[in-house]
Amino acid sequence: METFAKYYMHINAAMPLLLKGAALTIQITAMSVFFGTLIGLVLSLMKISTNRLFRILSTMYVDFVRGTPLLVQILLIYFGLPGVVREITGEAFRMDPLFAGVLACSINSGAYVAEIFRAGIQSIERGQMEAARSLGMTRNQAMVHIILPQAVKRVIPPMGNEFIILLKDSSLLMIIGVHELTRQGQLYIATTFASFPIYLAIAFIYLIMTLSISRMVNYAERRLSVSDRRD
Repeated sequence: METFAKYYMHINAAMPLLLKGAALTIQITAMSVFFGTLIGLVLSLMKISTNRLFRILSTMYVDFVRGTPLLVQILLIYFGLPGVVREITGEAFRMDPLFAGVLACSINSGAYVAEIFRAGIQSIERGQMEAARSLGMTRNQAMVHIILPQAVKRVIPPMGNEFIILLKDSSLLMIIGVHELTRQGQLYIATTFASFPIYLAIAFIYLIMTLSISRMVNYAERRLSVSDRRD
């Protein structure tokens, strides 16, 4: 009982720090998915474009990002880019850890979102585009007004999964000093050595966040399916 009392005391003492870290984790994830969605949408349109150069560039981006670990990408941006700038300009340059973290996560998310949107767009029946063109729409107009609205509904579940994956992967940002959830726990452990209760608390906070996101995605999916049946 004494051990459990100590565990509870440590969890209770660390909870304000952990919640602060969890809030930053959600902010990082939301910003990264937002910018990643913009990147991914552009890349997906490039990948299905009739322009061969666009297809090659988007394929190279997606293959490189998906084929390398996120941790390496974080280190490349935080430590590598300042080194390149220093070599070019001859002046010292330091990147803010939070900015570098969001940038790395956005670039990483963009590659996966690109494949999600590509699959969603290509899942729409080809006749939809042909019907829109027969009504006098250009290819771009048909894509914006006919194809993309339908594709968005279909990509919501995998986009929810991408949000959850990136939420958990954001813990890697502790390596460059971003004070997200895991980093805040480590700072507390460094002064108290209470590893088990703090890491357990961190695990449960991640679990609560991922389950909450999963429930929201399921709710949105049900609402959209109801609207489709009404249509």
